Amino acid sequence: MTQAEREQENGKEREKEREKEKDKDQQRGVKRPIVPASIPESLQEQIQTNFVVVIHPGSRTLRIGRATDTLPVSVPHVIARKHKQSGQPKHEDPWLLRDGLNKPESNEQRQNGLKMVEQAIWSKKMSTGLRRTPVSAEQARSYNRQVRPAVLDSSSRLKWTNTGQQPQYLVGDEAVYVSPSDGYDVHWPLVRGHLNVHPGPGGSLTAVLADLEAIWGHVINKQLEIPLKDLKYYRCILLVPDIYNRQHIKEMQMVFIRVSVPHAAIIVHQESVCATFGSGLSSACVVDVGDQKTSLCCVEDGVSHRNSRLCLSYGGADVTRTFFWLLQRAGFPYRECQLSNRLDCQLLQQLKELFCHLNQDISGLQDHEFRTRFPEAPALLYHIRLGDEKLQAPMGLFYPTTFGIVGQKMTSLPYRSQGDPEDPHDEHYLLGTQSKQDQSSKCSADRKPLSRPAGAVDSELTGPGGSAEPSDPHRLSSGGGGAGGSQGEMELGPAQAECLMGPGEAEEQQPSALLSRKSAIMGQFESKALGLDKAILHSIDCCASDETKRKMYSSILVVGGGLMFHGAQEFLLHRIINKMPPSFRRLVDNVEVITRPKDMDPWLISWKGGAVLACLDTSQEMWIHQREWQRFGVRMLRERAAFVW
Repeated sequence: MTQAEREQENGKEREKEREKEKDKDQQRGVKRPIVPASIPESLQEQIQTNFVVVIHPGSRTLRIGRATDTLPVSVPHVIARKHKQSGQPKHEDPWLLRDGLNKPESNEQRQNGLKMVEQAIWSKKMSTGLRRTPVSAEQARSYNRQVRPAVLDSSSRLKWTNTGQQPQYLVGDEAVYVSPSDGYDVHWPLVRGHLNVHPGPGGSLTAVLADLEAIWGHVINKQLEIPLKDLKYYRCILLVPDIYNRQHIKEMQMVFIRVSVPHAAIIVHQESVCATFGSGLSSACVVDVGDQKTSLCCVEDGVSHRNSRLCLSYGGADVTRTFFWLLQRAGFPYRECQLSNRLDCQLLQQLKELFCHLNQDISGLQDHEFRTRFPEAPALLYHIRLGDEKLQAPMGLFYPTTFGIVGQKMTSLPYRSQGDPEDPHDEHYLLGTQSKQDQSSKCSADRKPLSRPAGAVDSELTGPGGSAEPSDPHRLSSGGGGAGGSQGEMELGPAQAECLMGPGEAEEQQPSALLSRKSAIMGQFESKALGLDKAILHSIDCCASDETKRKMYSSILVVGGGLMFHGAQEFLLHRIINKMPPSFRRLVDNVEVITRPKDMDPWLISWKGGAVLACLDTSQEMWIHQREWQRFGVRMLRERAAFVW
């Protein structure tokens, strides 16, 4: 046999051995990593960042741009679709209204929250050392009721969107300014960070995804000036919430891949981690106050701590709605204002950004003015006198009962995956096979000591280092056993469980009692609306080590546009220091709240972090290509995502 024949024979033998190992792994349930060798070498070349599009979809604002852009394009994340039939009933997704506001207990809860806010305002001294003198709404109401608007111009020079060519849909500001009489339905495809799936018109998953595809495609084509036929040369980085719906994220990433060719590629990453990239911080407790939700997460060296994730179902829109309620108590002179009118909602949001603050040194009644400009109406000038209303509204973030939301889930924690039919080898499968392997290894370990003296067996079973029994509550609570993998169970780490149940309580419970106790506590916890300061303390307290907690206290990063009030940084810092555990006051050298890192606007930071991610060498291994997705499906997200899918 020649040398060449021997090498060929050896190669065949090695191939057979690899096939045998692969079969054994499949029988044992071992996942083999997806080898990216199927990607053509041309796709593994150095990526040019000017051909990477970063998409940060928010509930109210879409931020999108090339990774090389200084600022992203920001447009209202809304679409108006033309009625298919004349005389069709009009549907419009609400802007500031939400479920749970018209309950019998709503007004009482709102009043109780306002009393707590007033007490907090009075208890905190001003920088002069004096207490703030409260100002009642009656003092401003008597003046505001007498105010009549002054006409600035007979025409506001603001027009409704021109629909003369009967476009099938309008996007962004064009959708906001579409006339109610033109026969268009207005849809916001995202609500509180999730796809806006509802039983009404345009609320199916297919319709919502079609809205996203139309909005993103329109902005990329018109605003970024990238023809859709040229998207085959571009890649995408998609920012997603820290607590996400797996099915929704899977569908959202397909929105970009679907409009491209097989060379398209995408990276999916979490908003909190990208916020640390954008701010240049290695570790931070990221507090993202958006328009409709507030999410918190502790990030350390580019890794999001799962147990620290928390999502609160309120944000800047709830502050705007509360401010409108306080304005009405003070005799708001623009009496035609309605929360069901999207242009009035836009005006109220502008007034909140203009007047509201968190600076307690500003006290007493003050006179202000504002203008209204609506299509087919004159431009008007209003004068208004306001007192504590400007401070009370943003303080609702710390006293959420002021929002008057009843019967809604106000706090969300990360759940264990419910499973995916497209991904049979998910974590449930791994937990099940791991449990069987543990049992088989335990049985074999029990058989081995049979030849040993009885004392050795007893010492192994009863000693401190003995193996845990299947009923061990530690295994059950940490999700290591089969019972821990049941669908719908909240995944709590030791720190998270201890935060909710109290130190040592979990150890005293039997497994069945532990699960029922945990479920009851989780239900109570999620029904409560934590204030922003308490949520930050809870998130940090769920970190595993004191060293990590110390890092988080010294770097609290506030991003998003929901807390952009004058004095917010000092106000939040004061509340954190006063409420943090006394033991950490001695350990933490400096508690710091960061609201404008590198002098950037807070709403920009997460998007900027996505742009930074495109430049990192480590991101080369995170790209998911269309042909890979078609071959492996959702498994690609588990293999390539930088977070635990």
